[in-house]
Amino acid sequence: GPAKPLAPAPGFRSVDIALGCSYVEEAARGLPRAVGSSPSEHPATLVLRGVSVTDDGNLEDITEYNSPEENPDSSSPIVFEASAQSVSIPHADSLLHADCDGEEVNCEISLYSSQLADEGPCHTSWFMATLQLSGGISIALVLRSPHCGSQEEKVQHDATLHPKLRIPMRKKGTVLTTVEFQSSSHNTSVHTHLGSSVTLDCHFALAPSSSLSSLQWRRQHQGSGRSLFWYQVGSTGPTVQPKVHVDVEEVLGSGDASLRLQGVSVGDEGTYICLVSTTQHQAQHIIQLHVAEPPRVHIIPSVVSFERDVKTTLVCSIVGYYPLDVSVSWTQKTPEDDTETPLSNVHFSSHRQGQDGTYSITSYLSISSATAQAPATYSCHVSHVALAEPISVSAHLKAPEQTGLEGLVGGFIATVLFIVVLFIVLRRAARPNPKQLLRASE
Repeated sequence: GPAKPLAPAPGFRSVDIALGCSYVEEAARGLPRAVGSSPSEHPATLVLRGVSVTDDGNLEDITEYNSPEENPDSSSPIVFEASAQSVSIPHADSLLHADCDGEEVNCEISLYSSQLADEGPCHTSWFMATLQLSGGISIALVLRSPHCGSQEEKVQHDATLHPKLRIPMRKKGTVLTTVEFQSSSHNTSVHTHLGSSVTLDCHFALAPSSSLSSLQWRRQHQGSGRSLFWYQVGSTGPTVQPKVHVDVEEVLGSGDASLRLQGVSVGDEGTYICLVSTTQHQAQHIIQLHVAEPPRVHIIPSVVSFERDVKTTLVCSIVGYYPLDVSVSWTQKTPEDDTETPLSNVHFSSHRQGQDGTYSITSYLSISSATAQAPATYSCHVSHVALAEPISVSAHLKAPEQTGLEGLVGGFIATVLFIVVLFIVLRRAARPNPKQLLRASE
């Protein structure tokens, strides 16, 4: 399988990373569990030894992890020391700086399998460590303890059993392991839009002693499952569904098992599972794909001019959105108002679903010239999960205008008044002055 460098590259530094974990005590895979028993948890520490991280010049305070000196009892955390010399730890920088970055790391360790060698006292145990960062990164590590014939195995010959968990450990209370297989995904939840292309991340790396057996991608949604991609090492080629692409050369060369999905539709939403298998072990990563499409919003008519005693209906059309939940509200605002006033006399159509799976709905607002104040602005506000902020569209109500008949009557009256005034003025101007008449008679 894909191998990783043994020593840090220039610009990197080898450090120890200690993580607080829980050891989940349950039957190993393939081993029966007692009837009525349930998993129990025990405090544990996972120490990743020799992890390569970016050296940014701020690692002076990083020191090597020192194993506890006291003898453990049944309440002491069990320490798993995992050598990362053969397989590099993915997202190591995020693990190292999780506390400083405000991220939480959820770590669980469980027994994967356990077996005795055919000859001699060598006892091989396999453990699965799962790490989940609150930012979305998921990591799975398969740990082996000890490797028969290795120095760790010789050390473990003098091991004791943990007083409660009954697994082999050194006298200092630590279990020596090596990382034999790791897989990871940088995001467990992906959001995308209709028609887009999206990549679901899945990477893995194997120790030289392990080899890839198969890779499978599955999709599950609403109780049904389907295989999207299946590749068996040594076969003529993969079995793959339309719109799905996984680069087999990258899988075999660099451990990049990412799936690329083209032309995303509503039907592609669901839970995607990347399952990487070796001849002995399996590791999987679950990625939720969420499809969201924002609505398109229109209002008809955009300008309203009232006649007397007439009702008008404003229509707000909300189309092409997914998922179903959408919020629609109406407001009114006049020049005298400081804020918008919510309106309640609103009606809705039923939801309609198109062939592409998106939804549409129509909202109606009835306004009457007898009660409406003009001028005013009526707005339809739409909120949806695919929108960063609500969409608002508006219709403007103009003040009532005079009709044609009213205009003619007003013009006629104005003309008559003008003629009367003019007649009076001219008549006064033509009437003779009495003083002038008296002078003329003299």
